[in-house]
Amino acid sequence: MKNNSFYIFSITIVATLGGLLFGYDTAVISGAEKSVQAFLIDSQGLSTLIHGLTISSALIGCIIGGGISGIFALKIGRRKSLMIAALLFFISALGSGYPEFLFFEKGQATMGLLYMFNFYRVIGGIGVGMASAIVPMYIGEIAPENIRGRLVSINQFAIIFGMLVVYFVNWGIANGNSLEWINEVGWRRMFLSESIPAALFGLLLFFVPETPRYLALKEKDNEALAILEKINGKSRAKEILDDIKKTVEHHSGKLWSYGKLVIIIGILLSVFQQFVGINVALYYAPRIFESMGAAKDASMLQTIVMGLVNVIFTVVAILTVDKWGRKPLLMVGSIGMAVGMFAIAGLAFFEIIGTSTLVFIIVYTASFMMSWGPICWVLISEIFPNKIRGRAVAIAVVAQWTANYFISSTYPAMMEFSGAVTYGFYGLMSLLSFFFVWKLVPETKGKTLEEMETLWKK
Repeated sequence: MKNNSFYIFSITIVATLGGLLFGYDTAVISGAEKSVQAFLIDSQGLSTLIHGLTISSALIGCIIGGGISGIFALKIGRRKSLMIAALLFFISALGSGYPEFLFFEKGQATMGLLYMFNFYRVIGGIGVGMASAIVPMYIGEIAPENIRGRLVSINQFAIIFGMLVVYFVNWGIANGNSLEWINEVGWRRMFLSESIPAALFGLLLFFVPETPRYLALKEKDNEALAILEKINGKSRAKEILDDIKKTVEHHSGKLWSYGKLVIIIGILLSVFQQFVGINVALYYAPRIFESMGAAKDASMLQTIVMGLVNVIFTVVAILTVDKWGRKPLLMVGSIGMAVGMFAIAGLAFFEIIGTSTLVFIIVYTASFMMSWGPICWVLISEIFPNKIRGRAVAIAVVAQWTANYFISSTYPAMMEFSGAVTYGFYGLMSLLSFFFVWKLVPETKGKTLEEMETLWKK
């Protein structure tokens, strides 16, 4: 069993490099954003709208990547789909760092070069969208049921860790160098740095297996059995394969054939994960702290404090998800987020600025990181029956990236209208998420993926 545990953990660590790249690619723009603005936007006298579209262009790719992930996962398999995602990360890193490649003169900003830069960022976004759907699916299909929640939750840790790594990489590149050098060379190195973990991810994927659920779906039973034996031992492997074959053979595989509720729950899990406002807290943290009276240096320090809180409470989720279950963690997290956001709304309304604001932002982010952050991905990877999992996960992930784009892009306008109303809205969404989980989301702790079949049968 010790060897089995090591084997499962090794496979999981390789897969979660996709999560690390998800975090890395999403956050790398934070360090390079002002230099990109100076080089590609301001030098051509372009508007702030073009700047905003350029900085968020990767999110368009995320929606596309999430949408096509189901087709790729079903047609060529989970492992090969992750290899394509790794290649997209690699191409995006090189292209974003050197968008002049082949067609343009280096250092000459033109509209063509701006289009090319956006093209490479969208390519990276497609990689993020594919990885965000397929990594949890891959881990969920490999992992034994008693530790599945823990292993899928490691992916959320990898995403947060990837963000943390790139903040330090960006800082290391910029530290001690002039603004002119950063605007000319530094920002390119920030993007290029992503090529190293992307290449490592692509290389290591050659050494991990395809998931036994996918192999059984494609009638490669001997290969599926060999992997199940390595993971679960010989006697248990045969039982699991028999269960998988039953779910694969006795079902049409049409998306709505298990009823609409399972798809609706998957979509709402994704939408609530974004509508509670977490990406506003992550993307705009320094701006939030500055607007509440913190000096620029202090706001960056408070952002680092938040980053450490994120890591610590994601570990809490990893350690408790298979003991306490999915529903209790989500419901506790919803209450914590509602308390945090309603308190921030109240402070904003009375224009009270100080340590209390930081405390409630930490209450909010800690509550999210020990619940909705990782557990949403755990549930999305496991609630869908085998035969519809690839397509159903893709729909849920598209809903998630679309909700992310909507919430992130509306935040500045909402804040202009009213800070209290903005944070009150996120608090209300947190409260609604509690009732949604309580009434509709099933507990999946300790259940095999094959038991999801009976759970959703009409």
